[in-house]
Amino acid sequence: MRTLHDIAPLREALQAHRMAGRRIALVPTMGNLHAGHLALVDRARELADVVVATLFVNPLQFGAGEDFGQYPRTLDSDSDKLTAHGCDLLFAPGVETLYPGGLETQTQVHVPDVSEGLCGGTRIGHFDGVATVVSLLFHLVQPDIACFGEKDFQQLAVIRKLVADLHFPIEIVGVPTVRAEDGLALSSRNGYLGADDRALAPAFHRELSRCREALAGGQSPDDALAQARQALQASGFRLDYLEIRGPALAPFDIARHTEGRLLGAVYLGSTRLIDNLAVSLPRPSATGD
Repeated sequence: MRTLHDIAPLREALQAHRMAGRRIALVPTMGNLHAGHLALVDRARELADVVVATLFVNPLQFGAGEDFGQYPRTLDSDSDKLTAHGCDLLFAPGVETLYPGGLETQTQVHVPDVSEGLCGGTRIGHFDGVATVVSLLFHLVQPDIACFGEKDFQQLAVIRKLVADLHFPIEIVGVPTVRAEDGLALSSRNGYLGADDRALAPAFHRELSRCREALAGGQSPDDALAQARQALQASGFRLDYLEIRGPALAPFDIARHTEGRLLGAVYLGSTRLIDNLAVSLPRPSATGD
């Protein structure tokens, strides 16, 4: 695996692959890699001839008071993991490389509609930062495919809309959430959890699963969500949101939608956890005289 930090050698290396007709897949990350990230690399390896991973802790997607300064930087161990999973090229730029004019005057990309509410409701500007850095990486790498995890389902929806609206010729591949044996969705921020909070954390996924079963059994969305919110708070979680959304994260309409996505975010102490599950509701019974 080659590791590059600057744009010119990145473009030179990728141009050689394109001239040879090779299919290129991109896996953007912020590093501190775990099995969820490596599942993206494995999927990219299946779909393309050349796998490019990027490692960049993006300041534009961190809000005031968030953990940009504390976010783990683990380049050496990340490089070893990527090499073991067959990554061909790692692009690990500095902030000054991607944002040479500074953050205050940086052109930013806003993806309306799907970036609003849910995580976008409490992390103001977060998805503008995501859309901006992903647009830059798409421009620099020009991949045929890009792989993103379904754990951050709103992020995946934002990127799909970004690609559609700006006509990027890139196939976006969603990769299922990777979980620990106890059901907790893998996240770099799980490392912030103390022992007691880590023991409690899997109850988040269990409650989402219980809510999904209640919905599939015919319980109304309002009642199922109310019970799940109450149970999470009673267990010791501080609730950010728990919602059902329809296709492409549209507001859920029980009269029209039988398939949707249950999405939640909670806090344990200062650690924020997100998760989501696909949900199916029974079709409304036909009525008539």
